[in-house]
Amino acid sequence: MGNVVIEDDVEVGANTCIDRATFGSTVIGKGTKIDNLVQIAHNVEIGEGCLIVSQCGIAGSSKIGRSVVLAGQSAVNDHVEVGYRVTAAGRSGINGNVKAGAVVAGFPAIAYKEWLQAAAAFSRIPQLLKEVRRLRHDMSKLTGDEKK
Repeated sequence: MGNVVIEDDVEVGANTCIDRATFGSTVIGKGTKIDNLVQIAHNVEIGEGCLIVSQCGIAGSSKIGRSVVLAGQSAVNDHVEVGYRVTAAGRSGINGNVKAGAVVAGFPAIAYKEWLQAAAAFSRIPQLLKEVRRLRHDMSKLTGDEKK
């Protein structure tokens, strides 16, 4: 039977669920702050000095490095390793390992700067599709491949 180890100076908010390990230990590192309504699954290891904001979920057997920040409604898939000093923006979905020092956002989580560009382009997608259709039509006229 597994257990839960909560180290010194850890704060756990209301309605947070920390599942005991199936085998071994679920570990919450020293100085970590966990907000309300967070789910931490079995066999998760959270390093020292982390900040986990409301409505986050960490799936089983994941390893969260030291000084990681998971903003609101972020999620970490099972068996994923999140490196030292990673920051995940709100509503990020981390489904693969993240290297130390990275800042990620989106679902699936990608580099924050790339996500900003993608988010800015998202609202222009309908207009871009219209333009591509028009250009294809114009191109088919020029090449004589016009559909009849």
